[in-house]
Amino acid sequence: MNIFHKITMESLKKSRTRTLVTIVGVILSAAMITSVATFAVSLQNYMINGAAVKYGNWHVAIPNGDSSFLSEQREDSRVESVVALKNIGYAPLEGGLNPDKPYLFVTGWSKEALKELPMKLISGRLPENSSEVLIPAHITANGGVNILVGDTLSLSVGDRIKGDQKLSQHDAYCAGEETLVSQTEKTYKVVGICQRPAIEEYAAPGYTIITTGDAVPSDSFTVFITLKNPYQVHSYIDSISDEYRHVLNDDVLRFMGLSGEKMITVLLYSIVGILIALVMLGSVFLIYNSFNISLNERMHQFGILMSVGATEKQLLNSVLFEGLCVGAVGIPLGILVGIPSIRFVLALVAKNFANAMYDTVPLALVVSIPVLIGAAVISLITILISAYIPAKKAARTPVMECIRQTNEVKVEGKAIKISKFVKRFYGLEEILALKNFKRNKRRYRSIILSLTLSVVLFVTANSFGTYLKQIGEGSAMVSENYDICFYSRDMAEGDLFQLYDEIKTVEGVTKSSYQALSTYSCVLNVSDLPRTFLNEFGDLIGYDGMSETVEVKLDVQFIENGVYENLLKGLGLSKTEYTGQDQNMIMAGILPLHWYTQQQPMEFILPSKNGEQTKNLRATFVKDYPDLLPSDPGEWSGYSLMIIAPYEVKPQFDALNNTAKPTKLGMTFQSENPGRSTAEMKKIIEGANITPFYNLYNLYEILEQNRNLSFIVNLFSVVFIAMITVIGIANVFNTISTNVKLRRRELAMIRSVGMSDKDFNKMMCFECVLYGGRTMLWGLPLSGALSYLIYKGMVIGGGNIAFIFPWKSMTISVLGVLFIVFITMLYAINKIKKENIIDALRDDMS
Repeated sequence: MNIFHKITMESLKKSRTRTLVTIVGVILSAAMITSVATFAVSLQNYMINGAAVKYGNWHVAIPNGDSSFLSEQREDSRVESVVALKNIGYAPLEGGLNPDKPYLFVTGWSKEALKELPMKLISGRLPENSSEVLIPAHITANGGVNILVGDTLSLSVGDRIKGDQKLSQHDAYCAGEETLVSQTEKTYKVVGICQRPAIEEYAAPGYTIITTGDAVPSDSFTVFITLKNPYQVHSYIDSISDEYRHVLNDDVLRFMGLSGEKMITVLLYSIVGILIALVMLGSVFLIYNSFNISLNERMHQFGILMSVGATEKQLLNSVLFEGLCVGAVGIPLGILVGIPSIRFVLALVAKNFANAMYDTVPLALVVSIPVLIGAAVISLITILISAYIPAKKAARTPVMECIRQTNEVKVEGKAIKISKFVKRFYGLEEILALKNFKRNKRRYRSIILSLTLSVVLFVTANSFGTYLKQIGEGSAMVSENYDICFYSRDMAEGDLFQLYDEIKTVEGVTKSSYQALSTYSCVLNVSDLPRTFLNEFGDLIGYDGMSETVEVKLDVQFIENGVYENLLKGLGLSKTEYTGQDQNMIMAGILPLHWYTQQQPMEFILPSKNGEQTKNLRATFVKDYPDLLPSDPGEWSGYSLMIIAPYEVKPQFDALNNTAKPTKLGMTFQSENPGRSTAEMKKIIEGANITPFYNLYNLYEILEQNRNLSFIVNLFSVVFIAMITVIGIANVFNTISTNVKLRRRELAMIRSVGMSDKDFNKMMCFECVLYGGRTMLWGLPLSGALSYLIYKGMVIGGGNIAFIFPWKSMTISVLGVLFIVFITMLYAINKIKKENIIDALRDDMS
């Protein structure tokens, strides 16, 4: 250890408080960087494992492999495991309703394939020999063909041929361009029903049915390959012969950043990058101020060292050595604090992640050595940057300025001049504070810079958390209060009512109702429509700006008669007036961008399809209405005009034959245990041989997922904001308290000439107001601009969010800055007041 290092160590020991605060800042910085990076790795690992459980742990699939290819891959040193399915062939699906999926695709699965590839059995059992098959449930739901356990399938199995090319499941159906060349007749007994196998692509032309691979002659295989190192997947693909087509497991690889779809990975690491950048920014200023103040203390010492021959490089190394000493203590402690902290946070949110995403995959802490090394390096870079900037400036200061310390204080009359206008409003104490501010601007700039940074970090962190909440809660905007919903556009009313009578008795169901949703073309007066609606959707509905009437789409929700009567009663409407042949209706409103209601009723004319008869309606706007059937994804036309009617009048509307699309029939349920009730309902529906396409979903589960996602986002936002706030407070405390300490002689001089404690406190309080005012002048506009930039960045990244000006966080930051400044100033002044004035005057701070 050379002499400069010894001097540095003595300086650190002498200024123990400042050294301790600096180390605390380094610990916070390293802990936050470690926590953010470790959480990103843990979350990425969780998503990879969850996708592997759901879609399979393979990386590359070859849909047209043969036995020689299979042997080669099993001997390849890059391959960890190989699972092969026998491609037995395609057979026509008789009576299928999906024109893009006209086949059954028969595959032979070995015991290894049944174990390794994801497949969920719904009912029945697995096939035990090559004459038994397992069929997917979406043959009924998507294909419209009802096949039950115990049925026998006689199939003419062959190959799909297009020209001289043999097509696979990866090739979409080409109507009119391909032919099915039959080879053998096969008979299978259905022994079970499963969910759609995850390996079957949505665009695949055949429904995958599963038999055993034993004793089935075939030299065509679908080969699923798992690599030892997934990051070699692209080089592995390049090494495969062009005669073999390949399919990547994008559902798993996208979370590694190895698929063509990198948005999720980019979004994850963009958020991590933003968080680390904010932490580094706060840490740089915190540690920079510590070193800057340290150098102000040691400037006289530097001048003496330079006068006896110390070079700029030696002085610079001395300061960087100080940074390394602080880092050597703070960085390991920060890592040791960061890992348990993120472990605790993960333990809090693990259950919410399970409810929101994968319930069979634990959210576990993943400690990555490269990530820890990266966090340590980033923290060290932060320290060295913080130390280098003031050190370079100090090393270039002339020797005499360092010895005399004339570079900091401005004593020219012009520099400290106070205007007459200001003197009229301020007393002696305020003028002294202003003069001190003017004569030592550099030191005060560091305080204001620290305070400004604290405001900016707090406001931008709050904005960042707000936008994350919007993203997490965006899908939670659901107005329905029911737990379970069933609906279909193809089911007959009689079948629906028969199914309804059975399902509503399921254990746990506390409330149920049936509904129908029909869309009609109607004519209404332009004067009844709000101007905002015409401006927004005039072109869509064909309004020319002159006509008195316009034709629009009208949704009519037919609800159960008893529910309708209860609705009238709750709204205080007359049952006589709103029931009957030509009664008034209840109007839920118009939805262009928000619900629109008006005091006056709206009148409608519904013409029949042939124009021979019409039905006149009169609808009264209400704000409270029952749970309604949801719109199908992608079917919303941009606006919604809807009325509610009792189910008993539906035949009158049906007689018009004026529907714009098939009527949607549905049922809604409330349950004490939605998950169990939904499972029971699925069994009843499967046993009822329902062939039309339908949807049954647990809305409670969807809302619960959204609530869990919101909780996760809120928790991480609060934790991040809290840690940023701690860094800001440490920054301000370190800067102000050390600055007051550096002014010991000056403050002692003022007290020695007779200034009372009351006037002294008044002067220091005015300095606090100066700090706060200057901070808000710079901090608030800058934080507002950065909040907007964060908003724009998230919008560009695909977030569907609205800009919210951070008034609340700005108000909190203003009050917080004033509070922190006053408390810190009070702490520093009380320490100075306890000192002997004579000792303080003698102290030259060298």
